[in-house]
Formats: sequence, structure tokens, C-alpha cells
Amino acid sequence: MKRYTPQEARNRFAHRKLRYPVSAELKEGLARLFGEPLTPEEAVERIVREVEEGGDAALDAWSQRLDGHPAYEIPKKLWREAYDELDRELRGALETARARVKAFYKKEPRGGFVSADEEGVLGQLVRPLARVGVYVPGGSAPLLSTVLMTVIPARVAGVGEIVVATPPKPHPAILAAAWVAGADRLFAMGGAQAIAALAYGTERVPRVDKIVGPGNLFVTLAKKRVFGDVGVEGLAGPTETLIVADESADPALVAADLLAQAEHDRLAEPWLLTPSERLAQRVEEALEAQLADLPREEVARRALENGGIVVTAGLEEALELANLFAPEHLCLSVADPYRWLGRVQNAGGVFLGEHSGEALGDYLAGPSHVMPTSGTARFSAALAVRDFLKAIPVVGLTAEAARALAGPAAQLARAEGLEAHARALTRRK
Repeated sequence: MKRYTPQEARNRFAHRKLRYPVSAELKEGLARLFGEPLTPEEAVERIVREVEEGGDAALDAWSQRLDGHPAYEIPKKLWREAYDELDRELRGALETARARVKAFYKKEPRGGFVSADEEGVLGQLVRPLARVGVYVPGGSAPLLSTVLMTVIPARVAGVGEIVVATPPKPHPAILAAAWVAGADRLFAMGGAQAIAALAYGTERVPRVDKIVGPGNLFVTLAKKRVFGDVGVEGLAGPTETLIVADESADPALVAADLLAQAEHDRLAEPWLLTPSERLAQRVEEALEAQLADLPREEVARRALENGGIVVTAGLEEALELANLFAPEHLCLSVADPYRWLGRVQNAGGVFLGEHSGEALGDYLAGPSHVMPTSGTARFSAALAVRDFLKAIPVVGLTAEAARALAGPAAQLARAEGLEAHARALTRRK
């Protein structure tokens, strides 16, 4: 991993934004597919527009062209069969994850309120969304955990129908996870064409109210494109982790946690911030030792180049830099992590101490692993029950209260130049 001074890190962290480098290989691939040089944004615009206008025919055409197979729905009977055929220990792990994630989100407050007094009633109705779409990436690994981490919070929220989309010919474990999590429908369709189908609906695919879940560049751009016609929980960039560690940390565990993120993706971004030069050196040595027999060594090595190690003046500076970075995963591998928890301002999730490795959070600690990336933890949060709820204000004033409030309200209306508003108010005086 590269070394950065605290000032170099500060300069880099202060200008973070969603990044998906467009390689020459990607540009060439787009030119081949579309017969002309297009940017990823232009390619996504074309796909989304065609699916919106052409429905299933366009969805199937793009699915065949990009994934080698038309889109199709997978009946629930096959989900159950996939579950029954899973290794018994893996079934047990899925059940454990379901129980823990469900228990975590059952504790999340989600009620509204109604307040009644002499002026009448004011309140807030909280209602679950009618239908949501969940996107589960395909790629090089079957992300069955993502099914659990998206469907279960929606189920706890009381969403009426949960529709999962994942690229064609999904791994049987994805089907089993959909069964365990309690999804309603599962479509084998991926990429921008799947996002478009969920956002606008087709003859086969129902239109949803909101789309959640991570994905690659094209999925992210498609979510950005359809936002406004449908809700989205956020725009996901490459995964990232930032570890703040002191002299007490086990360098082998720190290295293992960095590699757990690095193996996700060549674009992943792992960082270590520590006031201990000795720990920094030992982590570098441990990284090399653990990379030697890592199956995804090439991917992890590329990802390690995106991050770095920063030796800080102390833990105070490390936490300051961590808040500036606003990481998806913030790991406090320090002697007394609870002492420093109050200093955390920006993070998708916080993992306290060496026993709370981020990889546990990926699978079954409790919270969803769908967390904000690319610095968006400054203003957004991990996926939760609230993402599947909407709040509806309720106003029910008495005639006396309306008369008392009409005067000052009319003053505000006239200050804004809205005379019809003012007259509607003064008629109640």
C-alpha cells in the first residue's frame, strides 16, 4: 500500500466523489456494442429509454445482447428447491443471518404520531411503500447476502410486494436466499435494463415505487437516470473501508480486514490510519504474507493501490481524517473503541474493536451491509426500515384555531406575493 502524510490524505479526502474510472477496455466494449463511441451515461440513457418505450421486447433484446439470455421470471417453486438442495450448514447460516437481521430491524422505531389538543389534531401517518425493487449484483461472486440485507428490512417495514432482480442464470444460492428472506418475485434480469424495467414496468415486470441495492457503474447510472420517476436509496460507488488502529491492534487482523474489502473489486478502497509507525510496518508485512495464497490476489493487489496507509500524530488526528473521508465502513481497532465512538461524525457503519470485523457486518451481525460510499456518509445512511416508509403529515384544526391562525398566515402569504392564499385564509377569520 502507498504511504501518505496526514496533509496529503487530508487533501485527497476533502475532494472525494463517486468514482468509476472508464478504462480504454470499457470504451472499446461500448463502441463494439453500440456501433459508435458512447460514454457510459449515453449508453445507459439509450438502454433505459428503449426499455421504457419498448417494454418486454426491449428488455429481452438488451438482456440477450448484454447477458446472453432474455429476461425471465423464476417461479417460487424453484427457490424452495434451491433451498432444499443447499448444503445443510449453508442453510443454517442463511437462517442465522435472517434471524439476526430481522431482530435488528424490529428494534428500529417506525411509528407515526397523532397529537390532539384544544386546537384540533396534528399528526404524522407512517405508511410502508406498496412495492419495491431490489437489485442483487451478479458478477464474479453470488451475493446471496445482499438478498438478505435488502429484502429483510423491506419485509420488516411492511412493504406490500418485494421484487428482486439479478442477472440471468443466477447461482442457486441466490434463489435460496430469496426464499429465506421472504421476497415475493424474482426476475433474472441485470444491468441498466433491469433498473429500467423496475422503474417503468413492462408487460411482465411490475412497476415499483423505489429501487434499492448495489450494482456496477451501469446499474448506478441507471438508478441516477430513473430517480424522480421512482425512488432510490442512493448511488453506490466501489466499496471502501477505513481502519483506525493503535499500537494494541493485531497487525495480522488489520491486514485481514483490509484484504476482506480489497478482494471485492479492483476499484475497492482500503485505508489504514494509525499513530504507530511500528504497526504500519507490521501491517505491510502481514499484507504480503496473506496475499501470497489469496485466491483473488490480483483483484486485492489492484484494490490496495487505491487506498493507503497514513501515520498520524495521534488518534485525534486519525478520527478527524476518518470523518473527512466519511467511509462506508469505519473500523476502530483501538484499545478502547467506546472512548472514541463519540468522535465519529461520518460513517456508513462503525465496527468497534477487533472482534467486530467488518466481514461479520457483511453477513450477519445485524445491520444491512448496503451502506453509503464515496463520501456520501456525510449526508446519507445505511439501508434501514425507514428507507421503505413514507411519512404523511395530518392537519385537522378546529374552526377556532383556524380563525386564530388565519391572520398571521395571511401576513406571510402576502409577504410572498400570494394574494389568493391570503384570501383563502382571511375567509376563515
